[in-house]
Amino acid sequence: MASVKEQLIENVSPDETVSQRKITIIGSGAVGMACAISVLLKDLTDELALIDVVEEKLKGETMDLQHGSLFLNTRKIISGKDYALSANSKLVIVTAGARQQEGETRLSLVQRNVNIMKSIIPSVVQHSPQCNILVVSNPVDVLTYVVWKISGLPVARVIGSGCNLDSARFRYLIGEKLGIHPTSCHGWVLGEHGDSSVPIWSGVNIAGVPLKVLNPQLGTDSDKEKWKHIHKQVVQSAYEVIKLKGYTSWAIGLSVADMSATILKNLRRVHPVSTIIKGLYGIKEEVFLSVPCVLGQGGVSDIVKVKLNSEEENLLKKSADTLWNVQKDLSI
Repeated sequence: MASVKEQLIENVSPDETVSQRKITIIGSGAVGMACAISVLLKDLTDELALIDVVEEKLKGETMDLQHGSLFLNTRKIISGKDYALSANSKLVIVTAGARQQEGETRLSLVQRNVNIMKSIIPSVVQHSPQCNILVVSNPVDVLTYVVWKISGLPVARVIGSGCNLDSARFRYLIGEKLGIHPTSCHGWVLGEHGDSSVPIWSGVNIAGVPLKVLNPQLGTDSDKEKWKHIHKQVVQSAYEVIKLKGYTSWAIGLSVADMSATILKNLRRVHPVSTIIKGLYGIKEEVFLSVPCVLGQGGVSDIVKVKLNSEEENLLKKSADTLWNVQKDLSI
């Protein structure tokens, strides 16, 4: 007797089995799952693969997402520890790694996470040789360099999430001070995603009005309005969130989904992401730092050459030196 499916459905053509917009997320911790739900809610993928070594938790997270399929437009959500599941991904988002602890700097995480990247990246590239890799794991700038070296991919296709979130925090806090939505506040944080990041006060503007014109002391120690405190809040914000809830997740998940949309839809929007910066601003070492980059389906297609004042350029060089001093001794 024919099954219910056979009685109900008459197949007329082969099913298309190869995904056209596949995303794989490596790591199902708090950040990985925040990236997953953000990507799903923005309808960026026709197939989402989640990979982790902790199979029981991963299965539970996957089932939880699958049970919400009625409210999503993603047909297929799969998971496991086998990297074959990631095959033919357009974008691979790497969130796996040791979690930053309360009071721990991102740079002190580096050695714990380099070996994790060495165990992940060869399998990723083997199964998706044409993918873009978006590195989110911290310290993101050093690990993006590590992933680039391990992967053998063109540098344009290995991108660090970098200061995309730092700049979002910066714009949010500027907006709070002025009573304006962050989308109407324009400003950039560049350099290291971390303690040596550089706020570009010379470029902060609202509707094209540079705030430096209104207050030449903006961002300096002599500024009576204490705008410099905003950048201190940006630097401390992750530590504060970790202290309060144990980890960061939602803001980085939303940030990653925003960058993913730019890449997968070939939007050519400008994001402050971590890419190789050798040869710019007098930097001679092979380090990855955040500068404004045009993103598209091939990864980083262009770098916007921001005009920095002498103080900002010196701070960016100092940021590069900070990373190089950690990076130069790594065994990859």
